[in-house]
Parts: sequence; C-alpha cells; structure tokens
Amino acid sequence: MPAGLNDFIEQLSANPFLYSLAALSGLLVLAWLGNWIFKRILLRAIFRALRSTPVRQLEQDGNLKFIARLANVVPALIISEGILFVPGLPEALTTVVSNVARAFTVLTVALAISHVLTLLNTLYERRPDAQHKPIKGYLQVVKIVVFAIATIMMIALLIDRSPLILLSGLGAMAAVLMLIFQDTLLSLVASVQISSNDIVRVGDWIEVPQLNADGDVIDIALHTVKVRNWDNTITSIPTKRFITDSFKNWRGMQESGGRRIKRSLMIDQQSVHFLSADEQQHLRRFRLLKDYLQEKQQEIDEWNAKLQEQGKEPVNTRRITNLGTFRAYVNHYLRNHAGIHQNMTLMVRQLAPTADGIPLEIYCFTNTTAWVAYEGIQADIFDHLLSIIPEFGLRVYQHPSGVDVREIQHGLRSLQG
Repeated sequence: MPAGLNDFIEQLSANPFLYSLAALSGLLVLAWLGNWIFKRILLRAIFRALRSTPVRQLEQDGNLKFIARLANVVPALIISEGILFVPGLPEALTTVVSNVARAFTVLTVALAISHVLTLLNTLYERRPDAQHKPIKGYLQVVKIVVFAIATIMMIALLIDRSPLILLSGLGAMAAVLMLIFQDTLLSLVASVQISSNDIVRVGDWIEVPQLNADGDVIDIALHTVKVRNWDNTITSIPTKRFITDSFKNWRGMQESGGRRIKRSLMIDQQSVHFLSADEQQHLRRFRLLKDYLQEKQQEIDEWNAKLQEQGKEPVNTRRITNLGTFRAYVNHYLRNHAGIHQNMTLMVRQLAPTADGIPLEIYCFTNTTAWVAYEGIQADIFDHLLSIIPEFGLRVYQHPSGVDVREIQHGLRSLQG
C-alpha cells in the first residue's frame, strides 16, 4: 500500500467521526457503482437476449420495466452487508439500517415476482384458447401467497426476529385469517369450478337478471367477473355468484350457428272461416300454396266420398279453412326463406285461444347469430306476414285504439243523421 494512503488512513483513524463518514461515503459510492454496473452492463445483456425470444414485443410495450427496478436489489444488498463494517456507528443504527435494507430487498423481489406473474398472464392471453381456460384467478392467488410470505419476512427482519416465531403464532390466528379471507377463499373455489367446468369464458354473452347484468364478459379475475353491458356500462359480479346463483350463458346459441325466433301472431277468432271456391281460386295464385291446395283438396274429396249420403250435408264434410291455409303458407314461406336455418327445428303451430285472439306461433332459427342481422331477419318475416294476412280473409287482433273509437263515433253520427 502506498505510504501516502497509509498516512491518510492513520489521520482518519485519529478522528473517528471523519473515519466513519469516509467509510459511509465509500459504502454509498460502492452501492451506486454496483447499481450502475448492473443497469448499464447486465441489463443490456438481458434485454439483448430477450429480443430473440417471444417476449420481445413485451419489451416494446414497456412490460419489462420490472427488470430495471430489480437492479435496486444490488445497492440494497451492498448496504445491508457493508453497513456492518463501517466503524464508529452505534450498533442499534447499524442493525436498523441493515434490517431495513434487507426488508427493502424482500419487497423488491416480491414486486418483481408479481410482475413476472402478470407477464405470464399477458403471454397466456395471447394464445387462441386462452379465453376457454383463464389463469388470472390462479395467478392472483399465487400473488397473495407471495406477498403474505414477503410481509412475514419483512416484519421478521424489521423486528430482528426469526420468521418461525411469527409463523408459530399464525396457528392461533387461523380463525381470524379465515374470517378475513373468507371472500378470497370462496372466490378461489369458485374460480376453480368455473375453469374446470367451463362455466363462463371471456367473450361470452351472459345475463344475470338479479344483478342487472346483460352483456359480454371482458375479464375473469379472482374476486370479480366484469361484464360490459349493451349500454357500455360495466358490471362487476363477485366470482362466487356464478356458483351460487343462476345465470344465462348464450355461448351455446352462438356456437350452434342459429338463433331462435319464437313469436306469435294474434289472429282475430271472428275472422276464421271455411274457404269458398272463389277464395280458393284466389289463393291458387300464390306459388307457395298451389301444390298445398291441390293436395289438400284431393285429400278432403277422398275423405268426403266415403261419407256417401251423409256427405251431401256440408256440416258433415271436411273443408279447407283460411287459418289452416295461412298456417301452411307461413310454413312454406319459412322453408324457402334464405335467412332461416333449415337444419334446425322449424314449425308453425296454433296455441290455445286467449282473450286476445288465437296465437299462431312461429318457431324457427335464423342462420346467423349476429344480433343486428337476426333482428333484421325477424322483422322482415313479420313485416311480410302482417302485410299478406288480409289476403286470407284473416285479421290480426289488437285492442281498440283512438282511431277505432273515432270511426265508431263517426258511424253513429252518420246513422243518426
């Protein structure tokens, strides 16, 4: 060692305060130098290596900033160990600084692990099948465990006690912890069941009437499932509610390729009657009814011929009705409609009469599940049926409106005049 340096050290040793200050300054410089070397050299090498891996896009998006923050562990470790060799400092101060630096190291590592788990979830969500089996809930449980362990270690370091002492006391606190984390435990169980049973996925259209939720699932987390409603509001539903409460998932409809139409036309019962020969001739103009009317008339004629003498009375014979003919027309119309799925259930049925008329129900499926297209097809079908129903001598029932009342009043005035 040079003589000048020995003289300088001897002079510092003669003044304990300056000696301690110089040693502390040297420690801080060493900590800064270690941080600089790690960030300037090692981090650049790490990022250069990551550019050849699938996570290179994450670096461009700024998702790898936690690696740079992890460099703060280096000066913390240098300070936590180097402070013990600085002479002249009170033992209590040395212990406090060392323990705080170590606790900071534990916190930084815990935050880094949390960022890594978030990074894993980001990479996983880029897979095509990620929405079928989300792992966000599981990763959140791992984060809770990591931060719980980190908290115990940090408290143990700050109070300068063994972590085992704190862990031994957790047995007595188990009941309290169960009470505090009961929602988390229930949500964890619900998340496992949702994932294993494929109950709900991101992107599913669900309805939860009791919570006023109706829209697409945009996120499945440990504690909540977020639903974007059709009015663009967001509803957060506790995960456990998907196990305890009922809800409707429209995924099956979307995957089937067809969406159901189930709607009735209310026919005025007083407009139902047998078709006359002229009315039958009038309806033969319809391309969809020509074959039906011929086959139906042949069937009825054969039936009536068996009645012999009794068949001379119209009351004993079978005849074609306008309602039955209209039902046949609707069925043929749907069978030839380009927007109707022909491989799914299709029927036109008559339900029990009500005070509002006879319900003629159309039950079929469109060949698209897109909402706008579905509503357009459904509206086009009923526009046509409502417009053509007078051709059959039928009327659609509706309660009297103001126009009906005015026409009645006008007719009464005409009779009185």
